[in-house]
Order: sequence, then structure tokens, then C-alpha cells
Amino acid sequence: MLKAMDTETIDAKTTEYDPLNTQSAEEVLQWTFEKFGDRGALMSSFGLEDVVLIDMMAKINPKARVITLDTGRLNQETYDVMDKIRDKYGLHIEVMFPDSKKVQEMVRAKGMNLFYHSLENRKECCRVRKVDLLNRALGNLDAWITGLRRAQVVTRTETKKVEIDHDHGGMAKINPIADWAVNQVWDYVKANQVPFNVLHERGYPSIGCAPCTRAISTGEDLRAGRWWWELPEHKECGLHVQSP
Repeated sequence: MLKAMDTETIDAKTTEYDPLNTQSAEEVLQWTFEKFGDRGALMSSFGLEDVVLIDMMAKINPKARVITLDTGRLNQETYDVMDKIRDKYGLHIEVMFPDSKKVQEMVRAKGMNLFYHSLENRKECCRVRKVDLLNRALGNLDAWITGLRRAQVVTRTETKKVEIDHDHGGMAKINPIADWAVNQVWDYVKANQVPFNVLHERGYPSIGCAPCTRAISTGEDLRAGRWWWELPEHKECGLHVQSP
């Protein structure tokens, strides 16, 4: 984590960012590209929200950066949609991989499926395969774009469209569709013929690593299929949890 900002800088950024919370997703993205240029990028897992943002970005700035973190445990369907997105939009997708030495050490010490055994093990796996990788990716950026929505999970209800990411040196964190409902996301995908992960049609509203994601039943929470063996308040991998 980079050095924290001083109070004056935080106040200035808050004053600049707050009005953007009433802007449309497209307006927020336009502002992001104008302000940060190629120092801003979408961190994409190629879920439904992310492909919506990719379609918007391609229309506003065809050269916008898209970065993805390949944990080594993704579903084949995720790789399939990555290729479909690449072909449709002509994107250069920046794929990043975790430190192989750290992965090897973790698996040799605790097994391939360590995450099922304890919350501590699961968080360690997420850290090695995703969080450390994210930190490396963000080290060369001033802003990162995400597909977070407030309605996704209890840990995201306060998400703003543009906020200060205190855990990454005070960089900007851009969440253009934070106020969207899930039906708005699907409506956009269908209206714009956006390629999407077929697992979404098989009961997977949220898709992460294959062994940590399952389909949900009617009436279950949208994030119930992620780390289903844990309590709802624990269901974050660490990518989107900020210190108080």
C-alpha cells in the first residue's frame, strides 16, 4: 500500500468526485478518459457488468485499456468470452498472472483446495492469486475502473461512482454502474448484443474462480454462489475491501 494522502488532498478530491455520482455511466467514463488517459484502466473479470463497461468504453475510447487477472483457476467459459470480446471490439487485453513461485509454495504447503478448509486459507489463496496481482497492476495506474454495483452484496451498498481508494495510495476508483439494478445490466447486454459468459444463463450471476463459484437457486442472494460455505459478510476476495 502506498503512503496515505494528507487531509487537504482528500478534501480536494472529494470535492471533485462527488458531483460525478449523479452522472450517467457514459459520462463518468468520458470524464475518466479525459482526466487520466492511459493511466486509467478497467480491471475486468469479464462478468456481466464488465462486458457492459467494455462495450461503453469501446464506443467512447476504442483504445481504452482493459486488464484482467488470470488466477489459473478460471472456468473455460471465462476464457471463451474473453476471446469473443477481443474479436468483437479489437481489444488488446492485458492479461496478468500471479507469481508462480508463491503459488507453488502455497499449494505444496496447503494443497490445491486449501480454500475450503478455513477462511484464513481462502483469503491466503485470494491474496496470492488475485490481490497481490492487483496491487502489481495498479502500481502503474492513477485510476481503475470496476463493474461494482451497490445491489450486488452487503459489502458494496455504499459504493460511489467515483471514490478515493485509500488502500492504493489515494488513486481514483471508478464504478460507473454502481447505481444500476441487475435488470438494467441485462437490458444493456441484450440491446447492444454484447458477448457474455454463458455461465450467466446457467444460474451463475457472479463468476470467479471455478472451484469457488457455483450456480444459485431461485430466491438466493446474487452472491450466494461465491464462497458459498462462508457467511455473507466474508464474501470478498480482498480486491474491493478498503480499510476504514
